[in-house]
Amino acid sequence: MARVHLALGSNLGDRQAALDEAVRRLGALADTRALGRSSIHETPALLPPEDFTPQPDYLNAVLLVETALSPRALFLAVKDLERAMGRVTTTRWAPRVIDVDVVLWGEVVVKEGDLVIPHPRMHERRFVLEPLAELSPDARHPIFGRTVTELLNVLPLPPSGERGGVREDPKPEGPC
Repeated sequence: MARVHLALGSNLGDRQAALDEAVRRLGALADTRALGRSSIHETPALLPPEDFTPQPDYLNAVLLVETALSPRALFLAVKDLERAMGRVTTTRWAPRVIDVDVVLWGEVVVKEGDLVIPHPRMHERRFVLEPLAELSPDARHPIFGRTVTELLNVLPLPPSGERGGVREDPKPEGPC
């Protein structure tokens, strides 16, 4: 069984309900069980520099699961879950009902076309690293050799007066 960290995000509709439903569905996957979930963090939408179109803020969390599935099988299950929950793939930066990314798979490195683990930009994203650090502060990035906490500590803080941090909601009751 592998321990896998999944980043969850939603910025359309009932964002909290979408995260809760994704957690429920991910925990119900065959050969998979949820071990823990971070608190919910609210962050501004990440947009490319040339795009100034406003988007709703995201709710983000990280889910830790244990699975007997292969990386490809879990990736395909995650994509099926996103479609089943109403995600429509349009452009890279488009708003979404749900987004689930495999960010860490223990010490495993995978590069198979559309499947890259660890997530290639996780180390640049506070909205991934902060909730990930709640669950597994000592988890090590298998390429950089740094812990999640170390990666988080080297990220620049958002400019003063600019919204870009996170708002942490209380941690959910129970394991998830």
